[in-house]
Amino acid sequence: MRKTIVLSLLFLSSFTFAQVKVQHLLTENLSNPIGLDMSTPRFSWQLAGDKRNILQTAYEIKMVSGKSTVWGSGKVMSNQSIQVPYAGIPLQSETKYTWQVRVWDNEGKVSSWSAPAYFRTAFLDKSEWKAQWIEPGYTEDSILRQSPLMRKEFSANKKISSATAYITAHGLYEAHINGHRIGDAYLTPGWTAYQKRLLYQTYDVTRILQNGKNAISATLGNGWYRGFLVWSGNHNLYGRDISFLMQLRIRYTDGSSETIVTDESWKSSTGSIISSEIYDGETIDARLEKKGWALPGYDDKNWSGVKLGNFGYDNLIASRSEPVRKHETFKPIRIFKTPKGEQVIDFGQNLVGWVRLKVKGNAGDKIIVSHAEVLDKAGNFYTENLRAAKAQDIYILKGGEVEVFEPHFTWHGFRFIKLEGYPGEITPENFTAVAIYSDMQTTGTFKCSNPLVNQLQHNIQWGQKGNFLDVPTDCPQRDERLGWAGDAQVFSRTASFNMNVDNFFAKWLKDVAADQLANGNVPFVIPNVLGEGAAGSTGWADVATIVPWNMYLAYGDKRILEQQYASMKAWVGYMTNKSKNDLWNTGFHFGDWLFYRPADDNDGRSAVTDKYLIAQSFYAYSTQLVINAAKVLGRDEDVAFYTALLKKIKDAYLKEYVTPNGRLISGTQTAYVLALQFDMLPETMRAQAAQRLVDNIKDYDYHITTGFLGASYISHVLTRFGYDDIAYKLLLQDDYPSWLYPVKMGATTIWERWDGIKPDGSFQTPSMNSFNHYAYGAIGDWLYRKMVGLDTYEDGPGYKHIKIQPHIGGRFTNASASLETYYGTLSNAWEIVGDSIRMDVEIPANTSATVFLPASSANAVSENSKPLSSDADIKVGEKENDYLKIELGSGVYHFSIKK
Repeated sequence: MRKTIVLSLLFLSSFTFAQVKVQHLLTENLSNPIGLDMSTPRFSWQLAGDKRNILQTAYEIKMVSGKSTVWGSGKVMSNQSIQVPYAGIPLQSETKYTWQVRVWDNEGKVSSWSAPAYFRTAFLDKSEWKAQWIEPGYTEDSILRQSPLMRKEFSANKKISSATAYITAHGLYEAHINGHRIGDAYLTPGWTAYQKRLLYQTYDVTRILQNGKNAISATLGNGWYRGFLVWSGNHNLYGRDISFLMQLRIRYTDGSSETIVTDESWKSSTGSIISSEIYDGETIDARLEKKGWALPGYDDKNWSGVKLGNFGYDNLIASRSEPVRKHETFKPIRIFKTPKGEQVIDFGQNLVGWVRLKVKGNAGDKIIVSHAEVLDKAGNFYTENLRAAKAQDIYILKGGEVEVFEPHFTWHGFRFIKLEGYPGEITPENFTAVAIYSDMQTTGTFKCSNPLVNQLQHNIQWGQKGNFLDVPTDCPQRDERLGWAGDAQVFSRTASFNMNVDNFFAKWLKDVAADQLANGNVPFVIPNVLGEGAAGSTGWADVATIVPWNMYLAYGDKRILEQQYASMKAWVGYMTNKSKNDLWNTGFHFGDWLFYRPADDNDGRSAVTDKYLIAQSFYAYSTQLVINAAKVLGRDEDVAFYTALLKKIKDAYLKEYVTPNGRLISGTQTAYVLALQFDMLPETMRAQAAQRLVDNIKDYDYHITTGFLGASYISHVLTRFGYDDIAYKLLLQDDYPSWLYPVKMGATTIWERWDGIKPDGSFQTPSMNSFNHYAYGAIGDWLYRKMVGLDTYEDGPGYKHIKIQPHIGGRFTNASASLETYYGTLSNAWEIVGDSIRMDVEIPANTSATVFLPASSANAVSENSKPLSSDADIKVGEKENDYLKIELGSGVYHFSIKK
């Protein structure tokens, strides 16, 4: 009997060890989201197990609402484990659904059911909105425009089962119930093309409601909607009103429900926030605080009523992208006085957010907190590059106790603050810098043997954090902070490695389409606050084609191509309509923005690239991307049409911009990079063009001279055409112009210019000199996909079919990167040890990988100390150039390669 029990336990242990596990369930790329307004949500999951070569061959999903089954997929023979669409009975609004999945692996074994995941729907029909838009009932101060306060009390006299709030605003809002903040998001409802798309947020507020009396309160800020934005005092770009909309659904344990809405029963007043603007900062006078106003029982008889707004619900959409939240905090690393006598605090990192400070003083004491990214050559506080942005938070004390201040409806880009009027001793414990950015999951890591390149990666990541603030902004500090399309498109692939930007860009691309002009033209900035005339620049407007394709490659989601396909075609159509004889050589273009220009250029060393040559190149590239998307979507007629168009575009390029010997009319790095990256030249001309590019780089003593448009591709082109050594020389160059020059100058983010701070310590032109501007950080894509070699094939996007091909060089002794894909962890780490190269590779389950080992033959490689040929898990292929090609399934592999 004992023997039988032991054998049974051993069998059960063996089965458990070998069994595939299903984990990390996502709905619409989010973990247990609430507030989805779609009828067909999609589900993703990961497989995990201790063995190699795990593949899914089938899945089964079951979904319930309460005790009722709403979908049972049955066993579906498919290897798809991401973006599986719902296919059950129609979903209902304001309902919680719970789902589980199990899978069958490639050995025919079925997993256990996963742990449950859930999602909650919002309003699936706009007619379900019962709330009314409300505005302050008092007459606003037309200059200060204090932040309005709004409140309402109500009673919940039954036992509460659940409560959900749906909230949005014209402007920005912070809402409370019974003094407790609703959610932890900031700058809500976010920034979109408000006329067509205004997001609302959904919150579970069950825990902060109470039986009996309750109070709902809200504070509003001007924000993007009506605040000062862009230049020349522009404001009220979307409207003059400041309005609030909220609907609260309370369900009771007896099965009944109640809905509390914004309506004429609310009250309004003003409080301590006497002004709040994105560029200028926020002023808070604590003496004006209405103590207890957010709690039930507050006496609001002297408050004004509210006015009802007639704005409707047609543009309301539930938010599905990650909100802005608080993240890292920083304490002062240095407190000092400048040569001018300014009291300054250094937080050690150029970040985006604000400073939370503690203070005790007298009523009426006034503290001014100014923000700056850098100090000047003499060590003084420097704000000239902020242009018209005041970037000051002002706090007026009520006195008598320790007070804590931080702004609500603004943010700053800064490393340093200057303090004026602070009472008492300035000590580190009273100051905390708080970073805010969209709450995207960190997915990528990179490190190597060169500390300067590691700092470069740090700067790339912090440039992304600081500028991915609900929209991909150009900069976070001056009077701009706009969604510049050119910056976003050059950086989008790098961004998709460092963080999960799937939902972030999906949201923003809908605004690209919403703000796209009727003729297909794409504005310079999205959302478009510059007007219809600010549109159509090559390399900027191509965001409409480039970012959807990059997101498809990174995440394998066809829906982004489906949703953006009309926009992609419309942009190509605009270029076609503006072309004559298939040549697009009209209109305004930014060109290769911020290219290398010597100060006193007497012999033509400035790297000026013909703008229309650039335009024709991007015209071809966007057309190619429409062809790519059409193939994925099965639009065969479009494939044929655009393929024919592409040939004509390239023929026109050759006729206009290339001599018979293959020389381009612009001899710059960018000209040759774009010609080679976009295959503008026949294959017979490409080798000589690559050599001309290398000759140009040598002529500038191995320095990069491109602007935004060339920098993102130059290293990829060099690697593609066999010039890894030159790519590494560019990477490791550390004087101007180069990627490492700002690093050596102490940068903690990516700069807008190659020489924002010149070698002598002086500054570039202050009107265009941001020290947090991610575009040049696009070199990260080469570090991850080429240096370490983590990439995806187009036949298996989203890392379903993985490519790993490291390019080792540049005196580096090691480099490693990891990426959290939707399938799981993908990583590669290479290291040179004596006369061997070690490669440690991890492939996630339900994927396959083609790996290129830098080996002379299979005999030069061992895996986990065993000959490569003896490993049944590895399929050895042919030698390709300097690599041995092998095929792997999931698992962890340790290769040792004799050099």
